[in-house]
Amino acid sequence: MSRIVHVILSGGVGSRLWPISRKSMPKQYIPLFGEKSLFQLTAERNRHLADCVLVVGSKDNYLLSRGDLIRAGVPAYDEIIEAAPRNTAAAIAFAALAVNPEDILLVTPSDHIITNEAAYAASISESIALAAEGNLVTFGITPTKPETGYGYIEFAANEVLSFREKPDSETAQRFINSGNFLWNSGMFCFQAGTYLKELKQFEPELFEASVNTVTAATSPFMPEHETMQIPSKSIDYAVMERSDKIRVVKADFGWSDLGSFEAIWEHWEGSGEEHRFINNNCVVGSTKHIEFLGVDNIVLVETKDAILVLAKNSSQGVKQIYERLEKDKPELVQ
Repeated sequence: MSRIVHVILSGGVGSRLWPISRKSMPKQYIPLFGEKSLFQLTAERNRHLADCVLVVGSKDNYLLSRGDLIRAGVPAYDEIIEAAPRNTAAAIAFAALAVNPEDILLVTPSDHIITNEAAYAASISESIALAAEGNLVTFGITPTKPETGYGYIEFAANEVLSFREKPDSETAQRFINSGNFLWNSGMFCFQAGTYLKELKQFEPELFEASVNTVTAATSPFMPEHETMQIPSKSIDYAVMERSDKIRVVKADFGWSDLGSFEAIWEHWEGSGEEHRFINNNCVVGSTKHIEFLGVDNIVLVETKDAILVLAKNSSQGVKQIYERLEKDKPELVQ
């Protein structure tokens, strides 16, 4: 009998949330939400929707994952610990190779927030039914604004017509106006064997290298030499944009990937956390008394070794700061 396996992907570093998100403490582990982390909330949310849990994460943060799983009330789980990041196509291949071909994988990032759990459970149920029919299911979020930081899915009912990369603001507005586009959430549901079959067809080199890596592993830790032979590609590029088995579940469950300070601002604003705001400016991390004069829509972020001040609508640019510091002052991203 097939199982529902919740696969938690936890390899990202959250570069757009620097300086609070670092390599040693990525955003998914920071207890910013009712003293809970996004990873913990992810594990809790899916605890009763799946039969078992499989975490695919980094060698740099697997201990953080273990701690959050205990706090989430998930004492039993399996884990795959990557030697180096090789993107989502390989990470999901590792998971698919670790279970039975007929098992259904519910693949979720560890850094999303969901506010309507009843609607979420209904969407998961719909996706599982579609996956059991041999489909590769993705979740499309009903857009609330012309966001340029997300990819989009053009759809009709459960059919996927096309995938579109992150658009400029004018194109994003056109997508919204048409009513035929959804945000690409980065969540998936499919049978393990179906995914591996499609991956082998479209990316045979990536498939074989993933098999070799799993075969060479003698513990949850993936071997480094074999890992580095795997092409680094996302599941979207490797499979989802090329397969004819794709279906989409239109979802309205209060989703955000909280991937930028603008997204955090909007979440806190919607949650009624007025103490985060001063004169239409947002403060993250600082315990000091702060005054703002003559400015608004500013985010001030403070950690023990860095201060970031940015306009709310410049949040996507923080990634470029992170990448520059990674080269020039690597100690500030550790």
